[in-house]
Amino acid sequence: MATKSSTSQAASKLRQPIVCVLGHVDHGKTTLLDLIRGTSVASKEPGGITQRIAATTVDISTILKETEKLNTKGLKIPGLLFIDTPGHVAFSNMRARGGALADLAILVIDINEGIMPQTVESIDILKKFKTPFIIAANKIDLIPFFTDVKTTLFTEFIRKQRPEYVNELENRIYNIMNKLYEFGLNSDRFDRISDFTKTVAIVPVSAKKNIGVPEILMVLAGLAQRFLEREIEYKDINGHATIIEVRKEESAGITLDAVLYQGTISVGDTIAVNTKNGPAVTKVKALFVNTGKGQRSLKEVKRVSAAEGIRVLISDKIDVMSGSPMIVVNDNLDQVMREIEEESKVDIKLDENGIYVKAEAIGSLEAISYELNKEGIKIRQAQVGDITKRDIMDVSTLSDPVNRVIVGFNVSVLPEAKDAMASSDVSIVTGDIIYKIVEDTQKVLEERNKMLLQGRKMSMPVPSRIRILPQYIFRASKPVIVGVRVETGQIKVGDNLIRGDGKYAGTIKSIRNEDISVRFQDAPAEVAVAIDNVTLNRQIFPDDVLYVDITENVVKELRKSPMEKDIMDTLEEIIKIKRKENPFWGTRV
Repeated sequence: MATKSSTSQAASKLRQPIVCVLGHVDHGKTTLLDLIRGTSVASKEPGGITQRIAATTVDISTILKETEKLNTKGLKIPGLLFIDTPGHVAFSNMRARGGALADLAILVIDINEGIMPQTVESIDILKKFKTPFIIAANKIDLIPFFTDVKTTLFTEFIRKQRPEYVNELENRIYNIMNKLYEFGLNSDRFDRISDFTKTVAIVPVSAKKNIGVPEILMVLAGLAQRFLEREIEYKDINGHATIIEVRKEESAGITLDAVLYQGTISVGDTIAVNTKNGPAVTKVKALFVNTGKGQRSLKEVKRVSAAEGIRVLISDKIDVMSGSPMIVVNDNLDQVMREIEEESKVDIKLDENGIYVKAEAIGSLEAISYELNKEGIKIRQAQVGDITKRDIMDVSTLSDPVNRVIVGFNVSVLPEAKDAMASSDVSIVTGDIIYKIVEDTQKVLEERNKMLLQGRKMSMPVPSRIRILPQYIFRASKPVIVGVRVETGQIKVGDNLIRGDGKYAGTIKSIRNEDISVRFQDAPAEVAVAIDNVTLNRQIFPDDVLYVDITENVVKELRKSPMEKDIMDTLEEIIKIKRKENPFWGTRV
């Protein structure tokens, strides 16, 4: 944390800290934001899903009024700026100088469900960006023995609860604390913490019953003022903002929803932005801020200072990229353009082999790629934008068929791309929830690996071991028909067999699995096989162990591209058998 500077010196220079809300789906992120802002987005949005991106300032007078019983009179920050779109993807898309735009974050956890997949993703992202955060342990009204109390303060609410409820609440808090400890995080209930720099504060809340918001505002404001003074110091420089959403309004033109995190911006200013064709400049035609009176009520202004959520109407029709920087240009165009390029660079680990990834913004591209890489999924190329025909064509030419996969996060598959898919073997995975996309991608890669492996197995004899079952002898010759246990590998119709001494043991004529004739059979399994060119009790015997015969070319192929462990182990057994007759067998490959 930054060293605390003089309070009197810093008070006049502090800007609003920027706050993001993260957490698992349905844990109450938007409902909590509604309470904090005094609005009702969740009830208005179709299906309860957040449809808009903006930012709302909760000014210091509102914070002081909400927290007047909590001894927050010494607060000097001008307010808190809440990013209205919750979620760790929105958080990732809001970048400032290569890091996170947010100064603070609220991680919402359903106190009854605990830590879920998106909670883990959120923790990973927060740790990656080193963003201080608090935990809102939501839905305390659903804990058994809950008693409704007419107060918004958790500290008043808890004093009026039955001991049984308090015990249940404590158990749930300890469960969250124990789980967070596994992620290397110390945490405790906010009112028991002496050092907020070392312990994550857990604030129990009920977004539904409006309990705990004053404590959230108190802890956030206190953290910002005590530990982030250097980070939130206002600088009177040319405006720096992050573009959150690009809108194409038919009547007005192109508008940019952005968060101004430093400096000022005015109508008439020249601004630099990033487009799909690289950095470009345009002018500010009009500026709007949120009045706070209704969700869609905007006020036109001439000048805005940080930190603030703004809507900018620009003078040119250019293809601006969301998640990228917007910087006011004075007499420093070259420097600003370099800064735009630097801030727009994608920080993703790429590999010569791997899949393609597309996303709607730089931050979300990094977020999905980060989670894919974490699961061992390699990425060859990562780009912002919808999935195009060109993407399909490029991926379809990759040498490894397993990698012919495109992952699309919050993007569309264009009609021309859908048409191109019909004549290609490219797989596409799309969605808007990271952990679900990662799971689906893993399934697709496993399936493609299985198909490729099966294709390889069908193209050559596979090192396999079978054991004749003496209790299942159906015919002794022309052909021998016996039950066998396939112990390793995969047997196929047409495979030649050898004994443990290397002598020929017949050719598989047919395979039956119960009442069905099959062309091949994977281990482990028990099946009936017909074996040509041998006679039972002459060349082969009940309880014999037999192997699929292979050539030295198979050894070469498997050394180059190994198959499953049981196949590779059986390969070594067969090599030992072959070398009894030829000590150099399998070495010249």
